Amino acid sequence: MIRSLYTRVVLIFLVSVIGGTLLSFFIATWAFREQLNENLRLPMLYFGEDVAQIYKSQPDDEADAFVSGMRQLSTYHVRIYESRDRFRAYGELNGASSVVITPEQIERVLAGEQVQNNPNGLTVTLVGLPFSTDTGRKALFVEPIGSPSAVFIVKWLLSFSAYALAAGCVVILVAAFFLVRPIQKLTTATRRIAEGDFDVKLDIRQKGELGTLARSFEQMIRELRQAETMRRDFVSNVSHEVQSPLTSISGYAVALKQVKLSEEQRVRYLDIIIEEAGRISKLSSGLLKLSALEAPSPHFRREPLQLDEQIRRVVIALQPQWTPRRIGFELDLPDIRLTGDRDQLDQVWTNLIGNAIKFSPDGGQIGIRMTADADRVTVRVEDQGIGIAPEDRERVFERFFKADRSRSRKYEGSGLGLAIVKQIVTLQGGEISVESRPGHGAVFVVSLPREPQN
Repeated sequence: MIRSLYTRVVLIFLVSVIGGTLLSFFIATWAFREQLNENLRLPMLYFGEDVAQIYKSQPDDEADAFVSGMRQLSTYHVRIYESRDRFRAYGELNGASSVVITPEQIERVLAGEQVQNNPNGLTVTLVGLPFSTDTGRKALFVEPIGSPSAVFIVKWLLSFSAYALAAGCVVILVAAFFLVRPIQKLTTATRRIAEGDFDVKLDIRQKGELGTLARSFEQMIRELRQAETMRRDFVSNVSHEVQSPLTSISGYAVALKQVKLSEEQRVRYLDIIIEEAGRISKLSSGLLKLSALEAPSPHFRREPLQLDEQIRRVVIALQPQWTPRRIGFELDLPDIRLTGDRDQLDQVWTNLIGNAIKFSPDGGQIGIRMTADADRVTVRVEDQGIGIAPEDRERVFERFFKADRSRSRKYEGSGLGLAIVKQIVTLQGGEISVESRPGHGAVFVVSLPREPQN
């Protein structure tokens, strides 16, 4: 079995071209055989008629002398029969064998009939025509000297086809090399990617289908490289987020084994262990939630809901967080209904408003405003907190990303909340963005369709 694509391309081309050339040659020959025969017969017939006219208009001796000196005898061989056994020949055959004229053909021409030899259907090798002089009826036969022109044309066409095929083979060998080389590069790149090497450059500049394939492959490489980077970051972040509470749990569990501990110390250590275990539990729940949302077919239960009432209930549910810190709310929530997953959207508002409370200063103000048009609803959650640096705004929705690592212990969290929010909003057919400056708070803007999108 031929496995090389290069060999397959070359063989397919050769078979197609050779087969097509031969088929076209035979079809063209069959279609134009009548014209070839006519083109050969007419010059011989006209020459024979001229010779016959000479004999009709002049005495035989003068006619013989005139015909013997004709320049056309370098092209044609002439035989004139007075009977089956008596004839005169004009013109040299130059070593070529003469066409055999049968007695039957002589008798037919002497009887006043024209004859011709057409042995292979393509070439006329002999023309016989009658003429009469004062000495009686004669039979004049004309045959071409050398190869008939039709045979020459056929040989020339075959030679031309052979040279054309040879040149075509050379061209296709070179062209196929350049055609297959990008695919070979893609194959090598695929093998390297399979081995984990994503630093692959194709350097394929062709246009058309191969160029499109190369561009798509390069895009795939970039996405795979990004996915691999995200995977490594994910493993690193999970390890970091889990290691810290596990270290605390392990350390305080060892401390609890000490005999000389006061009840107050024992309770404090247990509280720390419970708190750190809760951090791990929240991290695990967040990861499971994000994994479920990123599944190919996440489960969503869409139903009509009163969005303004849902946001008000979330604010009331979070009252234990904002009341002790004297944080106020400025609500602008008109009566708006939309269709969506109630539980998922409830998590969106809980997370956004919870973050606003977490990062707002004591005595601060949080604004929640909602507007709508015929197709979409926009919700803005604004706080007066520490804000987000410009270089961090594009990354706040990444998993485990924390805008201010130096304050990560002060503002507890796993860094999964906004990633979950973004995934929910996206699956609802909406968009989320952030506007912020350091020291001037942050505004999270959520835009949702009023009806589910297909």
